[in-house]
Amino acid sequence: MTPKGKLIIIGGAVDKGSFTESNFEDQVEKNLNFFEKGILRRIINESKKGTDSRIEVIPTASKIPDIVGQEYAKAFSFLGADNVDVLKIENRETALAQETLDRVNRADVIFFTGGDQLRLTSIIGGTPIHDAVMNKYQNEDFIYVGTSAGAHSASKSMIYQGSSHEALLKGEIKITSGLGLIDHVIIDTHFVQRGRIGRLFQAVVSNPKTLGIGLGEDTGLLIKEGNQMEALGSGLVILVDGRNVSDTNITDVNLGEPISIKNMVVHVMSEGDHYLLDEHKMTINYNVSAK
Repeated sequence: MTPKGKLIIIGGAVDKGSFTESNFEDQVEKNLNFFEKGILRRIINESKKGTDSRIEVIPTASKIPDIVGQEYAKAFSFLGADNVDVLKIENRETALAQETLDRVNRADVIFFTGGDQLRLTSIIGGTPIHDAVMNKYQNEDFIYVGTSAGAHSASKSMIYQGSSHEALLKGEIKITSGLGLIDHVIIDTHFVQRGRIGRLFQAVVSNPKTLGIGLGEDTGLLIKEGNQMEALGSGLVILVDGRNVSDTNITDVNLGEPISIKNMVVHVMSEGDHYLLDEHKMTINYNVSAK
């Protein structure tokens, strides 16, 4: 079944972002960097009602939900979207509350912030909220947005732990179930800045049918119809395709030992490039002036 909704997954940036300056309101233009102007603006433009769309920011993954939630609400407001609220879901009791479900059902856009993706999935997973988000994504003109932890959680399989520098040692990354809006992909974030290519290599070689998606900061992917991917933002999207892997020692080495991989395919996307998941076909945007 082709989903009617859209996914916008973002590689993160709020942890180094611009909304914590005390003089934010006095220097709006200086503080709204490419991430806020580019990707947040695109979220509004892609949403059902534009600046009138009902947006719920859900900072469940964050250890500082009050700060993070309000920062995003403020950013959307500066971009003309005022029908925005912060929905605090800090435990499963709140996740199971009818009032929480009603707010999710009224939303045109749900925005899951960064933080700890395992915290997000353990609180939201299996609740009526999870079911509602899945239903809206499949059947409505709805947008699921996730940055950092929120992006990790969008896929069926989710990386939740693993150091960057040890990621190509067998067993150094941990994978569990995400929220499951999209299958056959696995997502990593803060990708270029934190050198996480090894994490994605190991995740993909463990199941070569899975496409690895590495999102840089200030960078995202818009995914329509569960298939059409467009790169957004100022950085890079790295795609790791393991379907043509011809050999690996992953099943032969012991835990903690290095992994060898032969014939892994890597694509690099920048703003405006497209990729079709079903056809595994990438199209580069040569109109550089439009980027």
